[in-house]
Amino acid sequence: MDLHFGDSKPTDEERAAVDALLGPPESSWEGADRSDADLRWARGGREARDRRDLLLPGLHALNDRVGWISEGALDYLCRRLTVPPAEAYGVATFYAMFSVRPRPATVLHLCTDLACTAAGATGLCADVESRLGPESGVHVERSPCLGLCERAPAALVIRAGDNSARPGVPPLGEFEDEARPGPKGGSGGTAPGNGTGRGGGGEETPRATAVCAPATPDTAIRAATAPENAPLEPPPATAVPQAGDPALTLLHRIGTTDPTDLDDYRANGGYTALRRAFALGPAAVIREVTDSGLLGRGGAAFPTGRKWQATASQPDHPHYLVCNADESEPGTFKDRVLMEGDPYALVEAMTIAAYATGAHQGYLYLRGEYPRATARMEHAITQARARGLLGDDILGQGHAFDIEIRRGAGAYICGEETALFNSIEGYRGEPRTKPPFPVEKGLFGKPTVENNVETLVNVLPVLTLGAQAYAAIGTERSTGPKLFCVSGSVARPGVYELPFGATLGELLRLAGVRDNLRAVLLGGAAGGFVRPDELDIPLTFEGTRAAGTTLGSGVVMAFDDTVPLPRLLLRIARFFRDESCGQCVPCRVGTVRQEEALHRIVDRAGADAAGDITLLREVGRAMRDASICGLGQTAWNAVESAIDRLGAYE
Repeated sequence: MDLHFGDSKPTDEERAAVDALLGPPESSWEGADRSDADLRWARGGREARDRRDLLLPGLHALNDRVGWISEGALDYLCRRLTVPPAEAYGVATFYAMFSVRPRPATVLHLCTDLACTAAGATGLCADVESRLGPESGVHVERSPCLGLCERAPAALVIRAGDNSARPGVPPLGEFEDEARPGPKGGSGGTAPGNGTGRGGGGEETPRATAVCAPATPDTAIRAATAPENAPLEPPPATAVPQAGDPALTLLHRIGTTDPTDLDDYRANGGYTALRRAFALGPAAVIREVTDSGLLGRGGAAFPTGRKWQATASQPDHPHYLVCNADESEPGTFKDRVLMEGDPYALVEAMTIAAYATGAHQGYLYLRGEYPRATARMEHAITQARARGLLGDDILGQGHAFDIEIRRGAGAYICGEETALFNSIEGYRGEPRTKPPFPVEKGLFGKPTVENNVETLVNVLPVLTLGAQAYAAIGTERSTGPKLFCVSGSVARPGVYELPFGATLGELLRLAGVRDNLRAVLLGGAAGGFVRPDELDIPLTFEGTRAAGTTLGSGVVMAFDDTVPLPRLLLRIARFFRDESCGQCVPCRVGTVRQEEALHRIVDRAGADAAGDITLLREVGRAMRDASICGLGQTAWNAVESAIDRLGAYE
């Protein structure tokens, strides 16, 4: 391994940020002052390499403290972890939220994705950029989806520095001060018996953040420049139009239970499912989940019980549990609402999954653009650990399990499970070829079960209601309740809970669809469009498949006839071009060619588009057939459906 370090040195602030995460260096090999002992042997090389997974938290520590990652800071972090700087540079430049070039400490992210574009984000960006020049001390960045689609257009302010000691920084709810994580740079620390040999001490520096949505030029600028006058962020219940409905299964606590109070959670049914799981035993829990028919809610719809059983039966140990909370599909925000409004439910559900599959260490991989969800989950994990609901002996049942939060940094591809594993391990978030599958060799090369937030939270009613009662909800092949993220041209955007089998029209009527509906996008950017006369499509995995579209993760975006469809398709193509990891040729080249063709069509106002449409079909087939992962395989879906079903360029 070639460890070629440059001559650049870290500043005192950069060194302090890394040392707060990893602890002080023990030898000059790690960046400490040279001593006589260092001349006789090198210490800590193998141990440091075993901590490669701390590279991403280390990059966050630097970016959070300084606002960007300098060459000297990157070299120092690499010395501490024995990581080649060239590899670390490749990781740092992989993520949109990091910068390796100097920039102001305050970054204002303005969402330009689908829902925000339809709500006027283009004009918002132009106005803000014209008013915030270089002298303002604010870096304005046009951003992909921020997961705030129900309050479009959205803005997110991130202010670097030691904000814990800065006077005048507003409290949680106005600016989201991230709680300080524990060992290893995540909030969960090192779980008992995880067998990895990794660990660290100290704290990351909290960053001050503000969410501004729906944003206007004035409120976005005020949030970035005058924190004491920043607008308050509304509570999570505002994203749930059905809040308070006792008939809800997954959302019934949001708006009625204090998400920061563990006692309130337990008084409203919390930890009933975990106690039943301990009474049943691991094998019976897996059998209940299997009999319930629960399918994965992240889009792939793989049977959850089969995944758990395959992981639990692996003789190789340790086993890991990973919760994928990196929802980055444009139009989806349900996992954010669950984590903000009912965080203890996810902690309980992860504990049940770990118990069933024999895992003692869990990782919650959480979007970097979700400051409130991060703070809420850190608080919930800390409280659960303090009350004996995480740790060495949960509820006196002898099962050891703990959770560590890892923050993403703006990479849609990390929603793919193996890319997520690479990200946690400190590598570029590029998908792995399969087989071997994660249940055999996943995180750190060990058997791993990976589920998204909504899938895990569904485990709670499976155990409290029983498998048969849960399976009676929905349809025979799509069981249980489903969360739908409705945004765009509707009166009441937000997260809706309906049983599988409800029609698209029923959902849109709940949300208050407008009369001049032009199209509905199902499944987000990776999904497909349907026409206004197709609203009788049943919202099930099999129903949408039969209709020639996809349910995906539950995205439903309505667009009226005021939204320019060709520009919308161009934004989808730009999204896939930017988010492609570049590992495989069909996706790396195909997403670029797709955007180029759509640009030509838009520039010519649709005239003589036949040749480019033919090219789009050829490129789309190549991406679908030959791409390594789902990003390239689905990058053509929305464009194809818009051409074939909507006549987008006729």
